[in-house]
Amino acid sequence: MLDPFVIGGITLSSRLFIGTGKYSRNTLIPEVVASSGSQVITVALRRVDPESRDNIVSHIPPHMTLLPNTSGARTAGEAVRIARLARAAGLGNWVKIEVINDQKYLLPDNLETIRATEILAAEGFVVLPYMSPDLSAAIRMKEAGAAAIMPLGSPIGSNRGLRTKELLRILISEVDLPVIVDAGIGRPSEAAEAMELGASAVLLNTAIATARDPLLMAEAFREAVSSGRKAYLAGLGPVEETAVASSPLTGFLK
Repeated sequence: MLDPFVIGGITLSSRLFIGTGKYSRNTLIPEVVASSGSQVITVALRRVDPESRDNIVSHIPPHMTLLPNTSGARTAGEAVRIARLARAAGLGNWVKIEVINDQKYLLPDNLETIRATEILAAEGFVVLPYMSPDLSAAIRMKEAGAAAIMPLGSPIGSNRGLRTKELLRILISEVDLPVIVDAGIGRPSEAAEAMELGASAVLLNTAIATARDPLLMAEAFREAVSSGRKAYLAGLGPVEETAVASSPLTGFLK
């Protein structure tokens, strides 16, 4: 593997994380997994119903790393309880912390997220906190034991793209943790742009699930993430304020 991504002791070849919500039918999930090449999938514990014939977890291929999320939590305490329930239910020890009080823009509460991160990391969870992109909060999440940080690109489910681009650039530059851009990415080109910035991975759901052809869109995002990562590793050329000729403009007629 030429460019492995190691997180929580697991080596991943794909840098595209996907979700399980908003699909027209749960049976699409394994097909999207195959088209996207993803190895990590997030699922809200409140959508897991072991007694249902259509239990969403039953549609997730067994090779996938589960990333239960604490969707619905409004405090650190609620997030901690949800994470513990997920582990007790056999969903593993990875957890995406979501603590949200704002019901209009669904922006994460960084302070409560830090508190939940500290508690769960101490209990052996691999904690990936969803956060508003703020450098001080990101540093505190690292100190609390986060395995990565997941700053939003724009409000969750909005498909508005990288509205926090400059803040993401700062986090990627200054925080010694994997940065997984989560929420708001609506186009493959935006996923590629996030990877070109140096993000370690991206997580998205709505852009695939609401596409006219989710399987084709999953494939498009797979290629975009790969291309963006390659561009980052290759080193993007410098940006100039004025024109710079590719070939000499003088002397060849002498």
